[in-house]
Amino acid sequence: MNTSFDSFQKRRLQSSYVSVVVSIALVLFMIGVLGLVLLKSTKVANHFKEKVVMTLFLKDDVSKKQLDKFKTAIQKEAYTKNLAYISKAEAAKSYKRDLGEDFLKFLGDNPLKNGIDIYLNATYVTPEKMLELEKKYKKNSFVAEVNYDKPLVKLLTKNIKRMSFWLLVLSGFFGLVAIILINSSIRLSIYSKRFNIKTMQMVGATKRFIRKPFIWQSIKLGLLGAFIAFLGLSIVIYYVDSYIPTLELIKDYVSLCYVTGGVLFIAFFITWISTFFATQRFLNLQTNDLYY
Repeated sequence: MNTSFDSFQKRRLQSSYVSVVVSIALVLFMIGVLGLVLLKSTKVANHFKEKVVMTLFLKDDVSKKQLDKFKTAIQKEAYTKNLAYISKAEAAKSYKRDLGEDFLKFLGDNPLKNGIDIYLNATYVTPEKMLELEKKYKKNSFVAEVNYDKPLVKLLTKNIKRMSFWLLVLSGFFGLVAIILINSSIRLSIYSKRFNIKTMQMVGATKRFIRKPFIWQSIKLGLLGAFIAFLGLSIVIYYVDSYIPTLELIKDYVSLCYVTGGVLFIAFFITWISTFFATQRFLNLQTNDLYY
């Protein structure tokens, strides 16, 4: 009889562990996917921002020595990611290719100006900061005109802010769901052992001594759930990288490290804190209250 009961208890305990691990794994997998989306969305947004060009059209009387000094000064600025010098002859050839005819034959002279294309770092591609740069370079004695796509910059900034807002809302929502689900799974697991907790307390065990094995067990279950979540994430990353190689998910070691660290931290912290408060609750209950 006792053997049969012990076997039943063991199976029920194993079933409880499995449900906790599965719940944790699913939640951590969801958090990992969302983390990747957040990190890659920032990189994608920055990629498009850094394609925006600010062109400085130079005056015709700028000498080569002055030009080289000016280019060097621009290259050293914090907002400069890259720059390219385009002479008026190169610009004329580009226009010729685009138009399909030589417009210089009609004009007799090249009306274009030498220019410097400045590719800015993503943080500087906002309407306000680019307007400041425009004003700055308009005052420069070498610059005849400053040109960039203002409507595009406004549209990019607006859409990126909107996307970031909704991603943060989703992150907060799924984070709350993750805490609730993992906490509920662990509380149910602890609930099934409430009589063991109270028995240990009645024979003189301290609260810390009672909590320790439960916390350690929950952390191990959390790490096991994290390992399963990593397997799922690896499959997702592999297939996404196969179909959309431009995202370079597998090669983005920094993002992968952030996601891995975040998932492990959440697995450890939530299981620890949930187990702590769940055991504390039953330690503070009176014996008669354990039946309800």
